[in-house]
Amino acid sequence: MHASPDHVSQQYAARRMQAADALDLLRDGDMIIVPTGAGEPPTLLTALSEQRQRFNDIKVAQILAMRKFGYFEQATARHVRHAALFFGGASRPGGQGGWCDFIPNYFSEIPVMIERDLMPADVVFAMASSMNEQGWFAISLGADYTMAAVAKARVIVLEVNPNVPFAHGACHVHISQIHGLVENSEPVIEVGLPVIGPVQEAIGKYVAEMIPDGATLQIGYGGIPDAVVMQLTHKHDLGVHTEMLGDGILSLVECGAITNRKKTLLPGRMVATFALGSKKLYQFMHHNPMVEMHPSNFTNDPYNAGLNDNLISINASLQVDLLGQCGSESIAHLPYSGTGGQVDFVRAANRSRGGKSFIVLPSTAKDGSISRIVPTLTPGTHATTSKNDVNYVVTEYGVAQLRGKSARQRAQALIGIAHPDFRAELRAAADRMCVF
Repeated sequence: MHASPDHVSQQYAARRMQAADALDLLRDGDMIIVPTGAGEPPTLLTALSEQRQRFNDIKVAQILAMRKFGYFEQATARHVRHAALFFGGASRPGGQGGWCDFIPNYFSEIPVMIERDLMPADVVFAMASSMNEQGWFAISLGADYTMAAVAKARVIVLEVNPNVPFAHGACHVHISQIHGLVENSEPVIEVGLPVIGPVQEAIGKYVAEMIPDGATLQIGYGGIPDAVVMQLTHKHDLGVHTEMLGDGILSLVECGAITNRKKTLLPGRMVATFALGSKKLYQFMHHNPMVEMHPSNFTNDPYNAGLNDNLISINASLQVDLLGQCGSESIAHLPYSGTGGQVDFVRAANRSRGGKSFIVLPSTAKDGSISRIVPTLTPGTHATTSKNDVNYVVTEYGVAQLRGKSARQRAQALIGIAHPDFRAELRAAADRMCVF
């Protein structure tokens, strides 16, 4: 793949097309693979939405859809429908109503599912950077499972956007692999930092106090992880090995807390599989040798991530029972999000020398009317992280350390960090269950 610049330019021109023309490459029954979050190509997916009724049984598989395209509608689901690898605001109504598909997974294993033909990958629609002189594009906003799909797909169409960073790492696709190129110069979708209230701040303080200088961080999106980030600005030589690169991490780079100097895997470089944040973040990633974007079977693999000493994993949950089992992705039987990388990084932190995994959650929900610490998970709940994997659970009332503890000790520790209004009934429930 050492073609001359002129030859590369000719290949680009030959593959350039309108989004409507790219749809002619599709076949009924295709599974279209789309990158996570900001990596979704809006021009291509808008065109697909507008012409969805000409197709039958096309699926669009993605983690965390950002925009509510027309194919999310129930009435046209038999033509084109969403297949969620992780639900978000755009896809959740269809998931709970039953007209969007749901594919359970560990984020680390989606590429393997594609490679082994357990999950089809007929077509790739993805956002990409501008092409360099050698004919390479960077799928930098979501290398995730998309790189595995590129290796398998019958058709690969890139939406080329100069606002997408050309990042380092294993996220590059060559012009010779591409079947269609659609151009778009609109700004990349931005996601601001979430609002942080006193509960999130209190939880963040407990976690931040347990993070040593030199630790390597995995930080997800949300109020509590960002509350942790805000309280790490005085730390030294932090590193990053994560799934999501966001503005919270960027703020720690800017204040000097993140240097990646003490990392034991890829020192000097921060590693992620997708990016979701501001224009400033995307510009920071552009040709930055400190940043590498890799597929999720590298970033999220518990063995790889666990090669980092002092790996700190911070993930949110919706409900934790008295054994420590986490229901992090559904409200009873109704899907809410997905497993994502939570289990991957909990296991990675458990493997890491000096590692710590934190499951974080407010003690209550619905304006304090229900406890998130419960005797048993609500019937129908999708169990996410098992009792055998969970280490630290943190609410605004403190920290419960569970690994190595008996069922009785776990119940006592978790009741101790539940909201005071619910502790008596939790103790009574523990007695009935013969835990106390």
